[in-house]
Amino acid sequence: MRRNTATPIDALRLHLTALHGPLQYGDGLKAFVINFLVCQMVALNRVQKLLTSMLEVVIAEATLLKFVLRLHQALETWETQAVNQILQAPAIHVDETSLRVDQLSHWIHVYSAGDITLKFLHRKRGKEAIASINIIPRYGGAIIHDC
Repeated sequence: MRRNTATPIDALRLHLTALHGPLQYGDGLKAFVINFLVCQMVALNRVQKLLTSMLEVVIAEATLLKFVLRLHQALETWETQAVNQILQAPAIHVDETSLRVDQLSHWIHVYSAGDITLKFLHRKRGKEAIASINIIPRYGGAIIHDC
């Protein structure tokens, strides 16, 4: 009796290579990609190479970015509610840290209160970013910062 030694990845590879035409990717793959790109901040081309090595199928960078865009769109209502909760907090913590995007310096601006943390990517820090993000100009409580 011969045992089936195929792994789930082998089964997925076989399935993907047998399909013709446009593919639809499941929520598990989308979550995997979003975790690497957003949470782990792994470079887009590295995530693409990782998927190619695992699945033996090239998924376009535009498709990977579309996963993130759809998540962003799905979270718009939550983000609006979270900003409103932060604006109502008696004190908020704010900070920023640099991040290279396409070899250019950008800034991740962090706003938190209680169990809510929001992060915004902006090309600048200081007044321009503060005005663009528009939380601090509308906030009336205490702001805690490390400077």
